[in-house]
Amino acid sequence: MARLPRFDLPGVPQHVVQRGNNRLPCFLDDGDRQRYLQCLRQALLRFGCRLHAYVLMSNHVHLLLTPTERGAVSRLMHTFSRNYVGLFNGRHGRTGTLWEGRYKACLVDSGRYFLACSRYIELNPVRAWMVGHPVEYPWSSFAANSGERTDSLVTPHPEYLALGADPAARASAYRELFAQSLPDELVGEIRSYLAQQKALGTDRFRAWVEARTGRFAGLRPVGRQPTR
Repeated sequence: MARLPRFDLPGVPQHVVQRGNNRLPCFLDDGDRQRYLQCLRQALLRFGCRLHAYVLMSNHVHLLLTPTERGAVSRLMHTFSRNYVGLFNGRHGRTGTLWEGRYKACLVDSGRYFLACSRYIELNPVRAWMVGHPVEYPWSSFAANSGERTDSLVTPHPEYLALGADPAARASAYRELFAQSLPDELVGEIRSYLAQQKALGTDRFRAWVEARTGRFAGLRPVGRQPTR
């Protein structure tokens, strides 16, 4: 039976995760991470997607991005992932696959869900006990969203822009969001909707997605979900 296509609507953010094959590292050093981001930067420009949050972990990557047209995320992921594998293999004298099959992606509602998803992504290194605070981890969008530095990869989403009247106010408000941890229930929602590649948000948002796609956008009963 053919797999259903991922949910994909222009202008609706998607939370994307891409994992290394067999959970093996997809970055061996900072040079690899720099090359990955360069490939991503080129693909964002080519396929018209806006990146709002990201984190590069040792064996997986999270991205939060908005496509301007249907199919843009799929084309972006296919192209730049393939380009990065070529650079990685050539640099480290290896052959074969690097990624674990297809990437996973779910739609993300506006309001609390978008900002929660952004925080979830940037808190990955903290949950993995790599750092005590996301500002200490250089390979994520936190520094850009919190006003610590500029990052040409990151484009502010309207939900982020609504945090304040100017860049300083927005950055300050965003930093304040990290003063409290994400509720466990919300973390569980983010993980479950990503694992099943559905529509993370309110019932009204899922109904809107279903009306436009003709497909069920909610969760189905499953077993235990993986962490992080």
